[in-house]
Amino acid sequence: MRFGILAGAALLAASPAMAAPVDLTGWQADVQDDAPGNSNWIVQPGNDAVLQTVNGLPTIFFQDGANAQGLALSGTITVTTTGDDDYVGFVLGYSDGEINSSSADFMLIDWKQFDQFSGNQAYEGLSISHVSGNAAAASEYDFWGHVGVVNELKRATTLGSTGWDDNTEYTFDLIFLPDLIQVKVDGNIEISLTAAEAGLASFDNGSFGFYNYSQSMVLYAGITEDVAPDPDPEPPVIDVPEPGMLGLLGVGLVGVGMLRRRRK
Repeated sequence: MRFGILAGAALLAASPAMAAPVDLTGWQADVQDDAPGNSNWIVQPGNDAVLQTVNGLPTIFFQDGANAQGLALSGTITVTTTGDDDYVGFVLGYSDGEINSSSADFMLIDWKQFDQFSGNQAYEGLSISHVSGNAAAASEYDFWGHVGVVNELKRATTLGSTGWDDNTEYTFDLIFLPDLIQVKVDGNIEISLTAAEAGLASFDNGSFGFYNYSQSMVLYAGITEDVAPDPDPEPPVIDVPEPGMLGLLGVGLVGVGMLRRRRK
């Protein structure tokens, strides 16, 4: 009986909590250089989806003042047009106005459809970068080619040189911890980056947000959040009876056997 109770408790502790829908009402947009007309984020009916319709400068849609560390965030992403081939993605640890700050410090996860030379080389595929330093003085081409204030740290395992497809829905799952960022696409771990690998003591806390650069008609939908699971959980410990208890149990079983024989 004790084994059953302990095992059941271990399974209960390991069961994930139910993810909650994220209400995007009240979220806001930042755009590089505060350039008007370079983004248009439209929250969709149900308030857990947003459509960005404009081809423009780097833009971020986020909840001001939110701290996303310790959360797991999930949803889908779809480019709902065949026009253009540029960047979609996410930011982590973002603060209001940081894309135009002289002391930026946030993580950028972006995904480009095709290689393209324009000002400098932008490469097809999914990657994670650290945006740090004087973003206010940065060119848009820092974000385009991952240079200057945008320091690319790692490319995805299988999508590092593979772009997204038009009109295709991808599921994403992000884990954001002080010492780990993990990105899944369609259930596969594509990026796993520790703070130490990034050359940091820890990742800066701040908001989760959506990111677009030079790509219109991008839909982020079904956004949910949950407490981040332990990415490397310890196996449950089962309480095993001590040797003395095992001996008593064996004597008890022998006694039961002898009693049955006498009854026969």
